[in-house]
Amino acid sequence: MVRRNRIIRQATAITAVLLLSAGVGPAAFAADAPTPPNPDAAELSAYWTPARMTAALPDETDRGGSPGAGTTSAGTASPTVDGPRPGEFIPPSRSFDGIPQAGTFFWTDASGTGRTCSGSVVRSPGHNLVLSAGHCLKGYSGASPKRHLAFVPQYHDGLTPFGIFPVEDNGVYVPQEYYDRGEHAGAAYDFGFAVTEPNQDGKLIQDAAGAVQLLVDSGYSHAPVRMIGYPGGAQKPLECLSWTTKWVSDDPADPGTFDRIACDAFVGGTSGGPMLVARPGGWAVIGVIGGYHTGGNTPQVSYSAYFGAATKALYQAATTGAPPAGPAS
Repeated sequence: MVRRNRIIRQATAITAVLLLSAGVGPAAFAADAPTPPNPDAAELSAYWTPARMTAALPDETDRGGSPGAGTTSAGTASPTVDGPRPGEFIPPSRSFDGIPQAGTFFWTDASGTGRTCSGSVVRSPGHNLVLSAGHCLKGYSGASPKRHLAFVPQYHDGLTPFGIFPVEDNGVYVPQEYYDRGEHAGAAYDFGFAVTEPNQDGKLIQDAAGAVQLLVDSGYSHAPVRMIGYPGGAQKPLECLSWTTKWVSDDPADPGTFDRIACDAFVGGTSGGPMLVARPGGWAVIGVIGGYHTGGNTPQVSYSAYFGAATKALYQAATTGAPPAGPAS
């Protein structure tokens, strides 16, 4: 496949930096001339039938499985329990039809099994960027095969109301630190961006579905926070209203400082789902399900890597067409 939108992304590099310095504020870019229909998207639309999308399973690395449970290799005390605290109120979640700016990735693994992870469309100069967890996207950086990798905004009940958006070749951006350190030691870098192609009608994802504002260096305490995620195999996404607090890990296997949020029933498949706060002009994203223990070991408590300098640098790379990072050869 031919990499699309490269010229647009490189020409708007300076604009991307200015947006980030202002907190990635709303973009006011006029749409380009109509784009011709995208045959890549038409092919993926034919592949991802409602039956295939419904049968897709959560990513194999999705949520939990930290090696830090129990005692450490040195025989010291186990880290603080990952999950609800005694007597803690856990806000309920509810199933709903979703919002246009949030959706789910679909792809097939090496065995041909359909897989899913959640994500959200973020404002970008190229109108083509989706945010998710690094552990959802890390298998597709560099020249890795795409295996039907695509994003579907507001997927629900087997429907694709805005179409299917293929991910560009070499269009997955995950921090190099995440590859080098791994899912647990690199938990503080568990975020990523995917650069998408137009849908089957030739429309860019931000123009079709809208986008949320990316907030960096916004602190750990936010309320209210609207969290959205797609449980694997579910016909609809979940949403929950809660608040985030600061979580400093004492687990040597998953070091770092994270956003922590209590919301019930966020199981496998919800990784990469956005944590949203209201801002003038719409929603803003302050985190994605992932990070500490790849999102949490229980369905009641979720985490996010903190969005700071590393997130800002990755956004700049994704919006300016820099070569993506990848596993060490």
